[in-house]
Amino acid sequence: MRRSRLHVVLWLCLLLLSGCGVAAAGAKGKAVRVSLDSARLEAAYEGERHALLIGIGQYDDDAWNDLRYPGKDAEDLGRALADPRRGGFHSVTVLNQPERTTRAAVLEALRALAARPWRPKDILVVYVSGHGTLARDARGELQRYLVMRDTRFRDVQGTGLEMAVLERELERLGSRRRVLVLATCHSGTGKSLLPPSVLDELERTKGAFPPRPLEEDSRASLVLSASDWGEAAREDDALANDIYTHFFVEALDGRGDRNRDGAVSATEAHDWARRHTWTYTQGRQRPSARMTEVGADPVFLAGTLTQPGQPEVFSYSPRLEGFTLKVDGVDAGELPGGVTLPEGNRRLGLHKGGELLWEDTVAFRPGERRALDSLLSEPTEGSRRTVALEVGALGFLDGRSRREVLPPTMMAGASLRWAGALLEQRLDVGVDLSAGQGHQALQLAVGGTVPTRHRAVMLGVTVGPSWRWGRLGVSTGPRVAALWLERSFQLDLLSQDERYVTVWPGWMAGVSWRVGSRLVLEAKGQLLWAYVPVDGKTRAVGFGGLLLGGGYRF
Repeated sequence: MRRSRLHVVLWLCLLLLSGCGVAAAGAKGKAVRVSLDSARLEAAYEGERHALLIGIGQYDDDAWNDLRYPGKDAEDLGRALADPRRGGFHSVTVLNQPERTTRAAVLEALRALAARPWRPKDILVVYVSGHGTLARDARGELQRYLVMRDTRFRDVQGTGLEMAVLERELERLGSRRRVLVLATCHSGTGKSLLPPSVLDELERTKGAFPPRPLEEDSRASLVLSASDWGEAAREDDALANDIYTHFFVEALDGRGDRNRDGAVSATEAHDWARRHTWTYTQGRQRPSARMTEVGADPVFLAGTLTQPGQPEVFSYSPRLEGFTLKVDGVDAGELPGGVTLPEGNRRLGLHKGGELLWEDTVAFRPGERRALDSLLSEPTEGSRRTVALEVGALGFLDGRSRREVLPPTMMAGASLRWAGALLEQRLDVGVDLSAGQGHQALQLAVGGTVPTRHRAVMLGVTVGPSWRWGRLGVSTGPRVAALWLERSFQLDLLSQDERYVTVWPGWMAGVSWRVGSRLVLEAKGQLLWAYVPVDGKTRAVGFGGLLLGGGYRF
């Protein structure tokens, strides 16, 4: 009985298995409809945001004075970045306990970051609040170091975290959106300390061989520093924070959203903190920035991009520090930093000490970010020069002169134009040289014709104003041209050459169209009042022409 029951169970199992196989076989090859939300698919390819925040306030070596707020700085920034209503970061790691702020622990945290499967659109924020210093490396050169909890004052090279090491760790990442925020200072006071030998060397080499600030050397995408070279990064009891960090965190609640696109980028947060730190310290602390990969794709630290923002123009170049940027003649702010401006064609001007150093009209679209340095690298209204190759036709306006003196002649040449060369950039100067030759049968006054060959060379100078509307430019002004003409009469019994030089006054007008940032297409017309000797008599006639060309602005 038991055996028969066992057989029944086995047969039932075989039937079930065969039924599954039939069903599977029947389903094989059939298309299965899947509903995939496009928004979820797009979000899957968006980058994640991660942060490593380090606050070092306690030190084993008594040579480093303990700091009050680095640990709190890291925690406050961590809460803002992790808050779903603000940063919404996927992960925030805070290292502010003594056992987690040693050199070995920090390096291990950096290696853990490198082990993650980073994607190019992922965002990484590395923040350090604590002491910074300078020390000699193995080659005897001064390098910048971050002071860890166990860094020894007399062995910074062996126990501190060299910035080059931190850069190499960050460069291992597949992410192309990296932000390094340093709440440390660049001087020997405040939140940093230098050995006497280093201080002595800096004093002796000041102006000849100053060590370059960190942001000059870093190859990370953004390096944001709480103070400039030679200044102290300050803590403040009233704020209970590092001053720069306090305002940096403040910007992430939406107040730093300068262009009103719904998100706060790293540059916007830095600019908010920079302005308020400068005001709070009454100009004693100037946060600085160094950027190598910032443009139309900024690094978002808080909020969500909901709409195209207002156009922006920015510069963090040290060479433009202290310059004032004007938009349509109105002060927009002092550099470094960024400003928003209305879309459309805007007149930008760079001023310093009341003097206009650069000016140009630039077209801006909604959501566009333009680096001022890239605009300055393009030819500008104030210092533009254009060299062009030209071809066209020149000739007398009256028929008698064309028959008896010079027929319409094809000319080819080159021109050079300086925009804003005279009268405080109000007038342009142009110089052109063209030449041509041809054959004709000149009509004689007594009747008949004589075959001639002619060559002509014209040198002209034009001075006048110009106007520009976007890519279109218009110029005009008085002109003086010198014409050298040679005519050879070819007769059976006589071969005679005739040469003369004359100078003609006149007027020139032209239009141009920019193609890209440096190429220009031009059309110019000229009208001259010519005095021509014919058969021993001089008569006044009109002379004109049209030239077409292409140029290069530099």
